[in-house]
Amino acid sequence: MSAYRLELCGVTKRYPGIVANDGISLQVGPGEIHAVLGENGAGKSTLMKIIYGAVEADSGDVLWNGEKVKIANPAAARRLGIGMVYQHFSLFESVSVVENIAVAMSGRFDLPALSTRIVRLSERYGLPVDPNRLLHHLSVGERQRVEIIRCLLQNPKLLILDEPTSVLTPQAVRRLFEVLRTLAAEGCSILYISHKLDEIRELCDTATVLRSGRVVGTASPKLVSAAELARFMVGAELPDVHRDPVALTPHPRLEAIGLSARSDDPFGTDLSDLSLAVHGGEILGIAGVSGNGQGELLSLLSGERTASADMIQLDGQPVGDLPVADRRALGVAFVPEERLGRGAVPTISLADNGLLTAHADGLVKRGFIDRQRVAGFAKAIISQFGVKCTGPAALAHSLSGGNLQKFIVGREISLSPRVLIVSQPTWGVDVAASAFIRQALIDLSRSGAAVLVISEELEELFQISDRIAVIYQGRLSRATSRTATNVEEIGLLMAGVGPAFQTAA
Repeated sequence: MSAYRLELCGVTKRYPGIVANDGISLQVGPGEIHAVLGENGAGKSTLMKIIYGAVEADSGDVLWNGEKVKIANPAAARRLGIGMVYQHFSLFESVSVVENIAVAMSGRFDLPALSTRIVRLSERYGLPVDPNRLLHHLSVGERQRVEIIRCLLQNPKLLILDEPTSVLTPQAVRRLFEVLRTLAAEGCSILYISHKLDEIRELCDTATVLRSGRVVGTASPKLVSAAELARFMVGAELPDVHRDPVALTPHPRLEAIGLSARSDDPFGTDLSDLSLAVHGGEILGIAGVSGNGQGELLSLLSGERTASADMIQLDGQPVGDLPVADRRALGVAFVPEERLGRGAVPTISLADNGLLTAHADGLVKRGFIDRQRVAGFAKAIISQFGVKCTGPAALAHSLSGGNLQKFIVGREISLSPRVLIVSQPTWGVDVAASAFIRQALIDLSRSGAAVLVISEELEELFQISDRIAVIYQGRLSRATSRTATNVEEIGLLMAGVGPAFQTAA
């Protein structure tokens, strides 16, 4: 028997115009928690998909318990004992949680019995999930829980986790780490991809670092600092995020006043007398556990859902009854939490995805699309935001998650909006790109725009926000200066513990 559960020997995968994996070799032992680190586009997700059978390597060998295997598809991977939680969820929108899980399970198709198992497992691991809810009603954080539980139900021998904590709360992350340590102690091997280097240092035994599709070395995360790991990944020093002094506009640019609305989702969260105000020149951060009304609030602020005109105001003008296009015409830009589907159309080019929201910015004249300007707009975003791709003609779904996020954020910032509403701005984005995006949001606010950021990353909110509020069960706490609060206080509010929620911003 081999000392390793999984070995990769010279694995290579090419796509048109790019080598995603270039002769990669690594080994993972039983009970080992092994990190795979690298910038967006370094080849991490492609490598994991090869191991899981979702992508076929062009060359190289995969050994399982010392024996060469060909993993033809995910079903074959699951039969070996390999489970994977994708960064972009592999779930069916129109069916329930239990039905999504059932299609990946072997054995008898017994939904009531499986529902019971799901509830027990979710309670045991502190990842609450209602098996009867329809997938399209779930927030991103709740979908992440479904993916994790689906894998754990299969009792994997090797568990691959691609950005598993990107939309989990700090409490849920701690609970997940307890679960992973327990699994490792029982002999399960874990391959762990994350851009959160403090998590890597806390959890992982070994780290393999990729750069431009190649292995550039290994490290023991517990023995080096997060800054050293970052330099190892990037090959250079990380940019610092700096904050210029705040210069607020006299009046709020964006206001919600007594905003109440019933959720379209019977399992969703109703908003109750919610008020906020964001001035030009500042960033208001909103923290909260996923599923507490963030989605409902975003849809109302963006115009995807309408409300009474006076409930939402832009520079004092009632806009609550205006749809998305009309609000965009008044200077509102929007970055949703779902990159693929809402933020970008997966099957069209980056150039055409830029056209979707920037068509009024000189890209269309007298009803005709100016293809040269469209391509130029996309090229400028790709260059300014360091998007790794083959060019403006690249299809959105061909990009790594972090690179697509950089393009979407760059597209909206390039419109020079008066108000920018952003959800999960650096979800699944590497440390260097996260620093770049956060700096871009700060710079936009200091140029006079009002920026509203909804995030479950408390570290992010404390780094970029000027004031922070918490959303809990559809109510919003009073916004507090970043310097007048701390992570512990915000964490308590996220759990509904602490002072009563107030409606004033």
